[in-house]
Amino acid sequence: MTRKPITGRCFCGAAQFEVSSAPILKRACWCRDCQYLSCGNASINVVFASGDIAIKGELSEYASVADSGQIIRRRFCPTCGTQMFSEAMSQPGYIVVRVGTLDQPNIAEPTSVIWTASAPDWAWINPHIPRFEKHVEAVPE
Repeated sequence: MTRKPITGRCFCGAAQFEVSSAPILKRACWCRDCQYLSCGNASINVVFASGDIAIKGELSEYASVADSGQIIRRRFCPTCGTQMFSEAMSQPGYIVVRVGTLDQPNIAEPTSVIWTASAPDWAWINPHIPRFEKHVEAVPE
């Protein structure tokens, strides 16, 4: 049986992607950077092996130093501004995909939450999944 690829796109459709593997990790992040990028909420993300994703269309990027100290490269559609991907430069084999860009978002229910120490008092954090006050490596090194 052949596995159906995971697909997604930006809001305007100018940037699209297809992933040939299952997610390695699914989690929510309450760091301040993600709150800025998610309009005040946590970002919901899935991690894939970067070699398993094919991206079509133009992307712009912005690199910054996260609270974890890692340099993060974020990529987004230059036409509509949709945040699509991020990559920790210290872990080049992995790509983080924003769940809102997935055509099948139901595959991405978070199994953990990071940076809960940065969450606002009103944030709802699932009490049934592991939570971490700060950064936890996305994948084993």
